[in-house]
Amino acid sequence: MSRAATIELRGVSKAYGDVVAVRDVSLTIEAATLVTLLGPSGCGKTTTLRMVAGLELPTEGEILIGGRDVSGLPAYERDVGMVFQSYALFPHLNVIENVAYGIAPRAASRAEAERAAGGALETVGLSGMAERLPSELSGGQQQRVAVARALVLEPAVLLFDEPLSNLDAKLRRTMREEIRALQRRTQMTVIYVTHDQDEALAVSDRIVVMNQARIAQQGTPRELYEAPDSVFVAGFIGDANMLKGRLQRIDATQGRLRFGGFECVVPHRGLPDGEVAFAARPEAFEVTASGTGRAEVLHAAYLGRHMEYRLRCELGELFVRSPEVNPAHDIGAQVALSVAGSGIALLRP
Repeated sequence: MSRAATIELRGVSKAYGDVVAVRDVSLTIEAATLVTLLGPSGCGKTTTLRMVAGLELPTEGEILIGGRDVSGLPAYERDVGMVFQSYALFPHLNVIENVAYGIAPRAASRAEAERAAGGALETVGLSGMAERLPSELSGGQQQRVAVARALVLEPAVLLFDEPLSNLDAKLRRTMREEIRALQRRTQMTVIYVTHDQDEALAVSDRIVVMNQARIAQQGTPRELYEAPDSVFVAGFIGDANMLKGRLQRIDATQGRLRFGGFECVVPHRGLPDGEVAFAARPEAFEVTASGTGRAEVLHAAYLGRHMEYRLRCELGELFVRSPEVNPAHDIGAQVALSVAGSGIALLRP
């Protein structure tokens, strides 16, 4: 049965001398949800995770887990489990001994500890590998052992720090699906740290984008992709062309956007008429036989299910993704452009 807990950060900051790693972060993570802290290196996401874990103490602010203020408590009093980037498995212990290691001091006997460890291994799909050493496991299997070791403690909160960064691309896709399925099955509260945008979009109920020690924007994956607030968020969550155009409001919610000979209707997001900045996703433009605009192909790449083009047109250079792979357009070709029905979002100043 899940003991999932709500996590709340109230005005949390962390400074190392004159260097501020996290500045005035306030955030609520609902129980039984998976929330990802996403951002570039040095943005403060890992420091924030470590403060929730109790591995770092905040310089200012409060951290509450399940309504209890844990700001000054050590890690072992916080009821959290953590899966590290390195997995940190003991090479001389077999799988079940690794998983049972943390719970052994709490268990009435070694047999009880191993029974609990066996249950955790079954949860992550490794019940047949209890006797193997870490060196006999693949990277994905080692990662699941690390997850089982955290789960066996039955924490209220489970924390992941870049858990897939040591795996190859195909295995990362498989493991992120397994982590998401595990969270849904156990209904645990999970905080997941990554710098990989695709990973964040794939696993999260909500994403918190961090930049320069602060929260830049938070929301569902769809909200952040389709309605980024800033140039930074638009560029960090997926690919985007940053452009300018002129907005004319139509009604309370919609506006007509004109740019480079193109025109489309978009949510105006409360912005006034006049010049606006906007983000156009690579799929916002269609490379067609006939269209409003003309462009020259500067670069073309075949990626199996789609083509990627870098184009020169009246708007400047555009990065465009096209599902049409046959025929493909070669470098130097002149192509027509039209605007698709989605993929354009106005940016707030």
